Amino acid sequence: MITKLENLPSNMVGFRAEGEITEKDFNEIVMPEVDRMVNSEGELNYLLVLDTSLKNFTMGAWLKDAAMGIKHLLKWNRAAIVTDIESVRTFTKGFSWFMPGEFKGFAQKDLQNAIDWASGKS
Repeated sequence: MITKLENLPSNMVGFRAEGEITEKDFNEIVMPEVDRMVNSEGELNYLLVLDTSLKNFTMGAWLKDAAMGIKHLLKWNRAAIVTDIESVRTFTKGFSWFMPGEFKGFAQKDLQNAIDWASGKS
């Protein structure tokens, strides 16, 4: 399940992923908020707190995630992925080579730093 994070800076959107992640999570929670942010800010500052294994993402979820990336390809500004899975943080950093915008991984203990970075406050 994906839930929207509240009390974030107004120029960013954030989510927490726990348990099984499905296409429905992206259709009903992520995409409407991402679309709203891009429409209001003209760019996307994004935060994902990953509290589940990547194995818990269904194929539909992966496809929707990819579609979201492509739909807003030129709008990505900053994306922070918060997880204690080192390989995910390393992969996230490498994403900046292939996608417009900056991508950075953070450990769970550094959640506030991730929020500050993604919002441009640091």
